[in-house]
Amino acid sequence: MQGSRRNSAGLARDIEVLELLGRPEAVQSGGLGVVRIATLLGRDKTVVSRTLATLGESGLVDRDPDTQAYRLGSRLYALAARTAEGALAWNARGHLKHLAQVTRETAHLCVLRGGNVLTLLSELSPNRFHTTGWEGVTTAAWRTPSGRALLSDWDAGSLGVWYAEHGHDEGVLEAGERADSTFAVLEQPSSRPNSITDLDALVAELRRVRERGYATSDEELERGVVAASAPVYDFTSRVVAALNVSAPKERIGAQLDKLGRIVSGAARDLSAALGYPG
Repeated sequence: MQGSRRNSAGLARDIEVLELLGRPEAVQSGGLGVVRIATLLGRDKTVVSRTLATLGESGLVDRDPDTQAYRLGSRLYALAARTAEGALAWNARGHLKHLAQVTRETAHLCVLRGGNVLTLLSELSPNRFHTTGWEGVTTAAWRTPSGRALLSDWDAGSLGVWYAEHGHDEGVLEAGERADSTFAVLEQPSSRPNSITDLDALVAELRRVRERGYATSDEELERGVVAASAPVYDFTSRVVAALNVSAPKERIGAQLDKLGRIVSGAARDLSAALGYPG
């Protein structure tokens, strides 16, 4: 019992150190030294040093080799990212299922990974013939409506840097590249040129996404397939994901914008569930 109390007290002290390193002073200055941490916590410097060494061994804090200052570690951020993504996926399952039922088409939850869009979850259409699930598949973000929804809240400077690195990434699927792609060979590629050809075109498209609340694609990624995507916001008002519905063009016809509005509504509902103030 006594050992349990000691362990609990030690964990509480570790958490206090982590919380301190997450405060504005530590973040803005690139970390805090042992003396400053000990002073702020009112603890012995030697004890704090041992605590930081233990946290450092586990990757929960990092130490700057030049300034000797401590900051929150990369492992902690990785754990936080996985937790946030897990919460996102958990919250999204019901919304994806409802979206697939309402549209009778396949719905996806997507996130940004560098220059690519990664599909975390898919809910298949109840129709006998449908587009396939894409879990684990990545595609070049600037070529997809999901990518453009995910980039829609970026400022011009950040977008320019991102585009310089990723603006020429490929990722367009041709017929036959995915053996499970039911609709890839239904029609020849659309004669409509890709609407995104440079940074200016991407900026203009993102402006339209913000105005409409959704992005669309007409055979840009797969032959015979259209799609609509909408951004999902979290409690910080930041875009953290996109909802996407893909469908055979022969079934959607001229209703792509209607599909976009439905997806946008579902994205708003999911955003509200994540704490987005609206």
